Amino acid sequence: MLALVTGASSGIGLQYATQLARDYHCDLLLVSNQEKELEQVAKDLAEQYGVKTVAHFADLSLTDAAENLYTWCNENGYEVDVLINNAGVFFFNEYCNTSLKRIELMLQLHVMTVAKLTRLFAADMKERRSGYILNMSSMSAWMAMPGIQTYNASKAFIYNFSKSLWYELKPYNVHITVMAPGAVDTGLFGLAPNLRKLAVALTVSIPPEKLVKRALKKLFRGKKADTPGFINWLSTPLLKHTPDWLLFLAMKYVGKYQK
Repeated sequence: MLALVTGASSGIGLQYATQLARDYHCDLLLVSNQEKELEQVAKDLAEQYGVKTVAHFADLSLTDAAENLYTWCNENGYEVDVLINNAGVFFFNEYCNTSLKRIELMLQLHVMTVAKLTRLFAADMKERRSGYILNMSSMSAWMAMPGIQTYNASKAFIYNFSKSLWYELKPYNVHITVMAPGAVDTGLFGLAPNLRKLAVALTVSIPPEKLVKRALKKLFRGKKADTPGFINWLSTPLLKHTPDWLLFLAMKYVGKYQK
């Protein structure tokens, strides 16, 4: 099998690439906007696990990124069996203080590129009657949280988009899974190191390797959606009814925990 992983040069994407090679013996098409890091990852994984790896440098926030990547795959004879839409960005900022460029970047990367890549590769999988797609959402999809208004809205799109497609694609043996984790122990959210350690110790945050191991199991079993962690799963319905006073309290204090 050939797996295409976006955002594969670090963090969760690197874990997807590593575990797909190590545990599922997949050949890898690795995509990232970090060219040097990506080439090193591809080289290391090929040497360690004996799989074929291809590093493809691309900025997936560009408006034609999905079309260009799909065309490049076809021109080079790469038939993608597993698509991992993992690439993402995060920032905490008041909306009116956020540049239009940053807003556009996030929406393009999280919404349009994910939607387009899924559309293009899913059509081929549907024709072959075989394939797997994993999209990364977040528990924030259910949160009306000031400061991350663009992020949580984009993750809500990914969640509902993916669950809807599960029904469309299942009759054709194409499996699509959406993961909606809580906090993940990476540098994406900008938390100080001591707070990251505390969050993991309290099981509020999950290490990337554990998240990815669970996600791939869900994907290859054809599961529709998953939120790791009993506490996270239990609290999900409550997030939809967060009282206003708590949100205003979050607005006051959460910013100071950012680097």
